[in-house]
Amino acid sequence: MANFIHSHALVETDTIGEDTRIWAFVHILKNVSIGSNCNICDHCFIESGVSIGNNVTIKSGIYIWEGATIENDVFLGPNVVFTNDNRPRSKQYVEANPILVKEGASIGANSTILAGVTVGKYAMSGIGSVITRNVPDHALVYGNPAIVRAWVDKKGRKLIQQSESDHWISEDQEIFKLTENGMIQL
Repeated sequence: MANFIHSHALVETDTIGEDTRIWAFVHILKNVSIGSNCNICDHCFIESGVSIGNNVTIKSGIYIWEGATIENDVFLGPNVVFTNDNRPRSKQYVEANPILVKEGASIGANSTILAGVTVGKYAMSGIGSVITRNVPDHALVYGNPAIVRAWVDKKGRKLIQQSESDHWISEDQEIFKLTENGMIQL
């Protein structure tokens, strides 16, 4: 299957993987890298210097600013807000504080991510979350500010703690261990 770029999209980059779909009223600047099998929905803007992995879904109304990296298998819900400057001033440009969204993470609709934050592998944020600090791998965060409320597996299902140990288990009987960086699957 070939790429699909809607006739009302403005795409200035040549680095787009196979089977990627770009819909109406999307503007993608030069020097953006987009992987294979991505879906970029209506009314999105992607600034130069952004890297997007494979199998990424970017729902409508998202603007992704310079320096952001979106790894493979990430889901970005409608109207997620990215920032890249912690102290913005008009016409005063500083080096961007990039955001990293790691493999398999899902960001809920209308969430806001502060510049310089990393969202861990397979982490999830609830809708409307304000993410002001790094999110550990497999964490479920929500609120303002977003805090860890639970732990989830790769399918987004909550993990259950085994007695009072540092081991957790999924519905599929996969075993996880809590570390200082979040959950790891054993």
